[in-house]
Amino acid sequence: MSSGSDSCSSFRSSLKRNIEEFFEEVASKKRAGVMFQGQQSAAALLETLRNGLNNTSYNAPDKAALRKAAHSLAELCKQDEFIDEVVAEGAIEVVVPLLNAGGGAARDQQLDEGLGSSGASMQEELDKELCFILGLLAVKPEYQTRIAQSGALTGLVRLLKEHKLTTITKPQPGSGGVARRAADAITNLAHENVEIKNMVREQDGIPPLVGLLEAMDVKVQRAACGALRTLAFKNEQNKNVIVDQGALPTLIQLLRSEDSGVHYEAVGVIGNLVHSSQHVKLRVLEEGALQPVINLLNSDCPDSQRESALLLGQFATADPDTKAKIVQRGAVPALVRMLGMPDVSLKEMAAFALGRLAQNVDNQAGIVQLGGLPPLLELLESKHYNLQHNAAFALYGLAENEDNIPDLIREGALQRLEDCKEKLQVQASKDCVQKTINRLEQKLRPDNTAAPNLAAAKRALQSMVFLLRSNTKTVQQRAAMSLARLAPDEQLKAIFIDKRGIDVLLDMLMDPNVSHRPHREAAAALLQLTKKLDAHLPVDQLPQQPGRAERSVYLGAEYVNNPTLADITFNVEGRKFYAHRIALLASSEAFRAMFSGGYREKDADSVDIPNISWSVFEAMMHFVYTGQLDVTPDIAFELLQASDQYLLEGLKRLCENAIAQSLTVDSVMSTFEYSEQFSAPQLGRRCLLFVLEMYDEVSKLYENTKDRPFYFDCLRRMVPCLKDSLYCGSGPIWDNTAPGAAAAMGPSSGGAQPQAGSGVQAPTEQMRNPWVAGVRPSGR
Repeated sequence: MSSGSDSCSSFRSSLKRNIEEFFEEVASKKRAGVMFQGQQSAAALLETLRNGLNNTSYNAPDKAALRKAAHSLAELCKQDEFIDEVVAEGAIEVVVPLLNAGGGAARDQQLDEGLGSSGASMQEELDKELCFILGLLAVKPEYQTRIAQSGALTGLVRLLKEHKLTTITKPQPGSGGVARRAADAITNLAHENVEIKNMVREQDGIPPLVGLLEAMDVKVQRAACGALRTLAFKNEQNKNVIVDQGALPTLIQLLRSEDSGVHYEAVGVIGNLVHSSQHVKLRVLEEGALQPVINLLNSDCPDSQRESALLLGQFATADPDTKAKIVQRGAVPALVRMLGMPDVSLKEMAAFALGRLAQNVDNQAGIVQLGGLPPLLELLESKHYNLQHNAAFALYGLAENEDNIPDLIREGALQRLEDCKEKLQVQASKDCVQKTINRLEQKLRPDNTAAPNLAAAKRALQSMVFLLRSNTKTVQQRAAMSLARLAPDEQLKAIFIDKRGIDVLLDMLMDPNVSHRPHREAAAALLQLTKKLDAHLPVDQLPQQPGRAERSVYLGAEYVNNPTLADITFNVEGRKFYAHRIALLASSEAFRAMFSGGYREKDADSVDIPNISWSVFEAMMHFVYTGQLDVTPDIAFELLQASDQYLLEGLKRLCENAIAQSLTVDSVMSTFEYSEQFSAPQLGRRCLLFVLEMYDEVSKLYENTKDRPFYFDCLRRMVPCLKDSLYCGSGPIWDNTAPGAAAAMGPSSGGAQPQAGSGVQAPTEQMRNPWVAGVRPSGR
């Protein structure tokens, strides 16, 4: 977050505090229901002041009347709804000349006049009320320039200069109130008004404000700091004048003030001075500001804590040594503590400062070891975008240090970064999170393959793998999920297959007690891991692709159901199907047993096939004769059953592949049950991969409490299909075709059923409980 915008925000807070006391009495009177009853109108009050301006006698009774009228007008201006009326009646044109008339001969009469109740002269009491009126009118930006151009700054600067410091041990009577009101008026006039800021400098208003920092009265100190803070904001010329006037040593001492309002305003002035001004920043540090600012992190004043955290973030950019000094002098524990406070602005500035400090490699480890990581991860999920971004930037710094890798993994940083990446409100925050993930990947898979980088990557990987031994299940799970995402591809087999690291993810997937978020993360990690393993299988472990069987001699398609040289017929649905024993004997163990073993079909001229339809039998025989088949969706399930019955493994693979490509959210569970019934483990594996890829949709389908046991039971039965294919080295089948086009449907009664229009015909009841007739022992 920009420190400039923070300073502006801090100024508004300061301005609010400056005028808060003005309105406290107003609010009290409103609550009492006696607000200005019988009060004179603005016009009448201004007429009194106008007459006083025209009266040159300036005796004490006249000044008392003027002071009374000015006080009543100030009370009226405390109500925002009356300000426009007061200005319309000519208040600026009366108050400014009256303020300027208080100098010269009028000021010379002070020694002969009676003193007011505060110990100030009647003239000072009048000037104080006039300054108060101008400050209240200047709260509205549209009147700032009008007031300044009418000559108000001349009188205000004069009043600042007239305040004389005669003691440092106790407050002075008299003019302190006038100087305070004059400084407050300048603060309000110059607020976000560059022209007036320049006018104050040009009229020599900065030196007396710097002088007021030495005042014994803390209210005067606060007012002077508030004005200097406003004048320094985004104004390089004013900054230089303030520094050249020797303000820094006093401001730094004010950081140690016992008055919270003083040290809050003082740290705000220094913050605006150093913002975007490297030379001023270095000068401030040379003057010894660092430790007092760090001390303010433990102040009882939240405003001072916030401003000091912001200022430390700015100091951290001065040079590398300053970053280290800030940490060495004790800033990090206080900043980490601020991350857990309820005040959003405190969290925001603490995260800002930690982000700047985390650009130092040693600081990165220190911040993590002092407990900074968990609260920063929490802030990523804040609804405030500035908090999100500051936390994301700090985490990006922490990820640079390889020593932090185990802590990041232990806290689930990778999963939380992935989860919040698309939820962040600002694109810059999303980019920062993605860069952090990329940085973690590069720690384990460096682009620069120089020996030191490879050694560091090896250490980082070893530290992550070691976490798989943790006695804490959550740490094990986070380590396994992170390794699936980050580990080099060539190390995956050793980690997850040889050392059985995949069991951690599979156990998570099958555990109904795991909450939804980590369950979803485990599914994503398993899917990613399986894809990577498939892509890097050795050639000798790749599965035989669906298509021709292992043998290469076939009679050819022209002999399918051809009576020429046929020596066996099959009776299918009342029709004869001509076949050749030699083709059948060569195709599978089932046919070899049928025609060469001790079965009665050995010498039969015809065999009844009662449980297979003509179209399915014909397709099966086409595969037997050619080793090829385009499995159509309408017969895929029945053909799978037939291939299992007659041990046609090549055909089974074709059927598994065809069915897998037509999986839908609604059909996946019933398809898996079908794969179990007919010994189709690759189809079972594909069902599991589909569930992983479409996790949200499938999980939602079974979110009802009564459906959850069925859902997890299926997952437990699916897992062995995946484990067997990976552990046995048989080579998994992975199809990159997106499962996607099928839309998720709501849960249907009696469990999930294949969707009617999914392309693959749903298994019939007969297929679920088939009567197998093909191979029968003779006489047994």
